[in-house]
Amino acid sequence: MEYPDPAGAGPVRGGRVVPVYALTGGRTRSGAGRDMPVETLVTATSAGGRVNDLQLEYHTTVELAARPISIVEIGAALGVPVGVARVLVSDLVDAGHLAVHLPPQAVGGGGPAPQILERLLEGLRAR
Repeated sequence: MEYPDPAGAGPVRGGRVVPVYALTGGRTRSGAGRDMPVETLVTATSAGGRVNDLQLEYHTTVELAARPISIVEIGAALGVPVGVARVLVSDLVDAGHLAVHLPPQAVGGGGPAPQILERLLEGLRAR
């Protein structure tokens, strides 16, 4: 299905008909005060297999989370802002479909462990 491109560059395949803010009911923050950094990983739970009755974006998010995936990757895959992805993930966590795995610095405070920084530097040098 093709939709007109508002920028005038031609039709877009599979474009969104509903504005992104409608996906979250206008909410810009995730429920229960969760503060999830964009690098937070999420995975589908055993309840994640029962998502057929969910809205497309929720269903797709759970399918993406069959393997660990970050919130920012979910936003990119869905074509929505990261804030919207956070709200979608939070809703799915509240419903028991997803599990959240916070990055170490979000759990214990401070920055990444020195070992992680060293591995990152080694990877960059190997390029």
